[in-house]
Amino acid sequence: MNNECKMIHVSSSNVEAVGYDEAQSTLYIKYLNSSLYAYYDVPKHLFEDLLRSSSIGSFLHIYVKNQYAYVRIG
Repeated sequence: MNNECKMIHVSSSNVEAVGYDEAQSTLYIKYLNSSLYAYYDVPKHLFEDLLRSSSIGSFLHIYVKNQYAYVRIG
């Protein structure tokens, strides 16, 4: 994760913070258990929709997990 990617704290029962690197189209998700994941080739509009979602966890489950390549980075 580059230092330019700002993490935004969210209200969620499973997610602590989210961030997006527009130059790399990479979505970062930090879970409450302190694990950090990078999801690749995620369109910016999906990140924006995630921030507006009433349930961060449900949105991730439906639209991100198992849809985009990812790696645990922390």
